[in-house]
Amino acid sequence: MAAELPVFQVLPELRQHLRSERGAVLCAPPGSGKTTVVPLALRDEAWLGGSSIVLVEPRRLAARLAAVYMAEQLGEEAGRTVGYQVRFDRRITAATRIEVVTEGILLRRLQQDPELAGVGLVIFDEFHERSLDGDFALALCLEVRAALRDDLRLLVMSATLDPAPVSQLLGDAPVVTCGTTLYPVTVIHLPPPPRTDSG
Repeated sequence: MAAELPVFQVLPELRQHLRSERGAVLCAPPGSGKTTVVPLALRDEAWLGGSSIVLVEPRRLAARLAAVYMAEQLGEEAGRTVGYQVRFDRRITAATRIEVVTEGILLRRLQQDPELAGVGLVIFDEFHERSLDGDFALALCLEVRAALRDDLRLLVMSATLDPAPVSQLLGDAPVVTCGTTLYPVTVIHLPPPPRTDSG
């Protein structure tokens, strides 16, 4: 895994907040590594107590690709430590500790298992891509946390979302902001190709 990804710089702060708080908001630009670095970095935290992490992705393709990439970082295939479930495709086993799912899959799971048994952290990725399913799933998770599972932690991640309202919704959860790496760009203008006279 590329240790130079910007999100590595804020992992200690994020870990500290999630040890003492029940939620957090992570603002990180595209390409910072938040989708694939954060779940792997948090999977062995003591407060999880062996419970799993559910990473919620708005799109099926993103869910599959994120799971496959994380599994490759561990030298595994999807379905072992990291698995995924999208419509008509499931790669999850008893050994899976990080489950990457779509919003619809999480909603169905919440209906079947309102306590989210065995889940210690739900991460909502790309939350700026607002949808009814995503908003409803977060609302249900907040209800689960308030009524049934005060140990359940929630992490909302976004590249462009205003973090203040989300932080307030999560009970004044701390906001962690990740910068980005700027690379020099050289602009070269090529001369136009010579004109040929076809006449």
